[in-house]
Amino acid sequence: MSTGTSSGTESIRAQNLSRILTLVHRRGPLSRAELTRLCGFNRSTVGALVAELGELGLAYETDPPALKRVGRPSPLVHANERVAAIAVHPDVDAVTVGLIGLGGTVHRRVRYDAGSLPTVAETVNISRAVVEGMQTELAGMTRVAGVGAAVPGLVNSTIGTVLLAPHLKWFDEPLAAALSAGLGLPARAANDANLGSLAESLFGAAVGASDVVYLNGSASGIGGGAMVGGVPLRGASGYAGELGHTVVTPGGTPCHCGRSGCLETEVSLGRLLAILGLEHADQDQLEAAIVRDSSPALSAETHRQLDLLAVALTNFVNIFNPGTIVLGGFLGVLHSLAPGRLEAAVADGAIGGLGSGVTISRAALGTELLLVGAAELVFAGLLADPASVGALPQPVLN
Repeated sequence: MSTGTSSGTESIRAQNLSRILTLVHRRGPLSRAELTRLCGFNRSTVGALVAELGELGLAYETDPPALKRVGRPSPLVHANERVAAIAVHPDVDAVTVGLIGLGGTVHRRVRYDAGSLPTVAETVNISRAVVEGMQTELAGMTRVAGVGAAVPGLVNSTIGTVLLAPHLKWFDEPLAAALSAGLGLPARAANDANLGSLAESLFGAAVGASDVVYLNGSASGIGGGAMVGGVPLRGASGYAGELGHTVVTPGGTPCHCGRSGCLETEVSLGRLLAILGLEHADQDQLEAAIVRDSSPALSAETHRQLDLLAVALTNFVNIFNPGTIVLGGFLGVLHSLAPGRLEAAVADGAIGGLGSGVTISRAALGTELLLVGAAELVFAGLLADPASVGALPQPVLN
């Protein structure tokens, strides 16, 4: 009987620790009074939980801003941003590696341009070399909890195997296992667009939205994700969200999927880079290059891509009835070039006036989006069971 009671008490304590840490991770610093209100716990319980998270190195407190009010002010509770994850994003033109702390804090981001398609082995070697170059930042971390990878392809996120990443030419690759062996840390992997959607819903343009369509555009093409009623749409096998293969130009450019005129073949970063005379560019570099180029050819191409993107978004509004559409990567750059163009086309084209109530936004997290999403793969286990932090290893890079 006593064993069962003890086990039940420990389970409740673990759930309560998780609730506090998750709130300050996702919402930012909160006062003890706010945590008391949000959790429904009494003040002494919140105080004890915050103290335990502090002992575990997962949270800390600061004095609140000076306010003219009567009574003792409530301390602010912060997720410890120096509990971090290593985030990896391989793409056809680069491997980007970041060091991301709790609360979505980006401590460092390094993009390594690749001269050719990176293999899994090269992705691991690049990641390892970049992490070795982050020794100053790593020395300032309380703990590194693991590695998360955002991959442009079909990924079995349970085991971290990339079933198919056609643009990278990866087939049935155990990426998570390879990263874990190379960096000496537990590793997980998932589809990049799904992770981008998650990151924007937690920290970006979709915070508080329950029905969202997210599209990410990169050198690998266009991926997507949908959240319906606050629940990410996964599909029967977990691979829902291949929105880049919506046909927008019947009989158009052949796609690797076997069809022609898919969104990702017609709305393409490569087409923009060709006009700009660039081989590689992240979205910041792309935006700067477009601002410098006033050629009619570039203007015509950006308008063509925006109009075809509007065709796809209208279809998604008709199918998912979202309240919010978030555009990441080069799609966000396109949207910013002609404010209102997408909104007008979607409002005019969607059935029953559904498009008129949709907010179309550029992803707020910019170039850091997929890294922040990849870190959430690592933080998920820590948030669910904060007391497990004591069992986490440190990177082995020797």
